[in-house]
Amino acid sequence: MKYVHSLLLPLAALGVLMFPVLTHAASLDPVDSAGIQVQPQQQNGITYLSGGVGEDESKAIQQTSGYNLHMTFSIGSQNEYVPDVDVVVQKAPGQTVLTLSQAGPLVYVQLPAGKYTVVATRNGQERRDVTDVGSGAARNLVFHWNDAN
Repeated sequence: MKYVHSLLLPLAALGVLMFPVLTHAASLDPVDSAGIQVQPQQQNGITYLSGGVGEDESKAIQQTSGYNLHMTFSIGSQNEYVPDVDVVVQKAPGQTVLTLSQAGPLVYVQLPAGKYTVVATRNGQERRDVTDVGSGAARNLVFHWNDAN
C-alpha cells in the first residue's frame, strides 16, 4: 500500500502542474462583445467577415463557423496583423466573385464549392494563392509581407 501511495503522489503533482496548460488549451476564452464591430456582410451573394483588430474582435471572428475560406494578413518578423489589404477572389481568370478594400487582418468567406484564386495586395505588393473550397474543413490562407511599409 505504501508503494501505491508513493507512486500516486508524484502523479498527482504532475497532474496539478499540467492542469493550467490543459485548461488553457481546451478553453474558448470569453469575448467582450461590447467592443466588436464585425458583422457579416454580402457582396455578389457571397457572405464574408472582415476585421479582427483587437483581441476580442479577433477571437470573435475565429470562433465563428460556416465560413469555408479563412484568410489572415500579417507583416514583419513578429507576424503582426494588418488591416489594410485589398483582396480579390476569382472563380476563374476574369470572373471576380469578391472584391474588398482595406480588409483584414482576418477575412472569413463563405464560397460555393470550387477552385479559387485569391489576390491580396498591400502597398502595391501582391500575394497570390489558389485553393479548393468545399463543404469540408475550412481552407486557411496566410498572406505575409516582410516589411512594415
